[in-house]
Parts: sequence; C-alpha cells; structure tokens
Amino acid sequence: MSLGDEYENTSGYGGTGQTRTRMPESGGGPHGGGRRGGRTSSRSLVTVVGVVVLLIAAIAFANRGGDDSSTDEADDSPQAAATAPSGKKPVRSANAGIPSGFAHDRQGAESAAANYAVALGSDGMFKKDSRHTIVDAIYAPAAAADLQGAMDQAYSADFLSKLGLDADGNPPQGSTFVSRTMPVGTKVEQFSDNNAKVAVWYMGLIGMSGESSTDPVSTTWKTWTFDLQWTDGDWKIAADSQKDGPAPVPGDNQAASSEDISKAVEEYGGFTYAR
Repeated sequence: MSLGDEYENTSGYGGTGQTRTRMPESGGGPHGGGRRGGRTSSRSLVTVVGVVVLLIAAIAFANRGGDDSSTDEADDSPQAAATAPSGKKPVRSANAGIPSGFAHDRQGAESAAANYAVALGSDGMFKKDSRHTIVDAIYAPAAAADLQGAMDQAYSADFLSKLGLDADGNPPQGSTFVSRTMPVGTKVEQFSDNNAKVAVWYMGLIGMSGESSTDPVSTTWKTWTFDLQWTDGDWKIAADSQKDGPAPVPGDNQAASSEDISKAVEEYGGFTYAR
C-alpha cells in the first residue's frame, strides 16, 4: 500500500507497455518534491515503515484467490513505439474522483493499474475517511472489506506522528505533507478475460515540506504489482505487492527550498493515465 512504505522507497512500475499522460486534473494536494543532498534518514522511521509494509503485504497475500489467469500470447501492448497512443479513448468517468470504466482488455488493465497506483500513493491514504473511499473505489468488494480494518490499525496515530502528522493525518501549520506516485511504465505479466497481473514502475515523492521539517521531501523508486479482477464492469484490485526499484542513477539537480516545494505542490495538480 502507499503508507509510509513510500518514505523509504515509493516507486514501481516496470515494463514494456508504458502509459501516456492524457488528462491533467485540477487541484494540488500537499505534494511535490526535490532531491535533497546529504540527507540522513531516520532508522526508527524506516523500521516502522517496514513493519507497516509487511502487514499490508501479508493481508494482500491472505486475500489472494486462486489464480485462473493465463499468459496471453497475443500481446497488444505497444512494442516498437512504447509511448505511442493506441487510438482508444481515455476513460471519462470517475468513481470517488478516481478514473473508472476501463476497457475490458489488456490496455484497460494497464491504465487501471497506473491510476490505482496514483490513488494509493496519494496523501489521501493518510486520512481515514478519504482512505476508506479510495479502498472501496478500487478494490474488489471482498478485498476492500478485509483491508479496511487492518489499514486503520496500520495508519495509527503513533505511525502518523512519526511522519510528522497529527492523529487525523494533518501536517503542522505552515508545513505541507507530500505523498505522490508518478507512473513511469506498465507491464502485463498475465492476462485472461477476467483476470490480469500488471506491474507498475513508478517514482514516488514522500516527506514533509516546511522550515521545521526533519524529513524533507525525497524521491523513491518502486514496482507495484496488481492482481486485477474484472468485477461489475470494471477492473478492480484483488491483491497487490511492492518491491524496490529499479532506481536510476541520481541526477545532479540542486535541491529546491521547502518554500518552492510547497508552492509547486499547490500549483501543480496530478494526472490520470490512459493510453
């Protein structure tokens, strides 16, 4: 899940078929980020994050049903021109502000996985009401019911305080909490008519932007793999898992100030993704 897992490493997609940005959405949450040089991370925080990630991974594994998906030999994902549009219209509908109504094919599954990674990596996951809305919108009903209670325990007041947030998931006055995932590409690992396994390679931003912050916004890279089911006319998550990387060599960009990061978060909205 998104949790503080992103605090240490928050990225993940990888693959042959890659998504193309289609529709910018308005609004900016508390997100954005620059690379910080010479930053020392908190080992205690990393330990807490690791425990939360293992908890969510264990829940997802327990909810995993029988895998009746099969590898589809006819891969309709783009090959030579991976970022070329397919000609299919991007999704227009939304469920709780999250794109929905994905096509019942491989590309629809890839687009769903990319958008779900964005939703699960958002700062909305750190507030109970918005977290429940997100989970109910993108998980299959049985998986959502099993996850809600466990997630509430994982996003405890103690955990949130270690991220600099209060018990309701709010940052201190004058600070901006940042949590975003930006898909880089997708890969269909398995596909059948009603099941798909899609890996999403993404870069994440996580941290607190503010003058008193001890954990400034930094970038992380991960691969998020979703087991999707075709449920009630749309792709829904049945289970998911994450792993670190692949991470590129860090660039030489100068880290921005907290003021610049906070301003960027407010001015730049996120995206929906579709081929």
